[in-house]
Amino acid sequence: MQVLVRDNNVEQALKALKKKLQREGVFREMKLKQHYEKPSERRVREKAEAIRRARKLARKKAQREGAV
Repeated sequence: MQVLVRDNNVEQALKALKKKLQREGVFREMKLKQHYEKPSERRVREKAEAIRRARKLARKKAQREGAV
């Protein structure tokens, strides 16, 4: 991952890098890998995340249809 530093503005470049890392999910992945996670716990977590994503998508669709 790369971020250009313009006019020696390191603070702005750092902010852009953090935003990119956040978008890619690097921080979240690092947090998850701090401790060992049993395969069964991983399956439960991933299933819960999938349900959460599906519900969020359904809410977005419902809002769009309600607005139209």
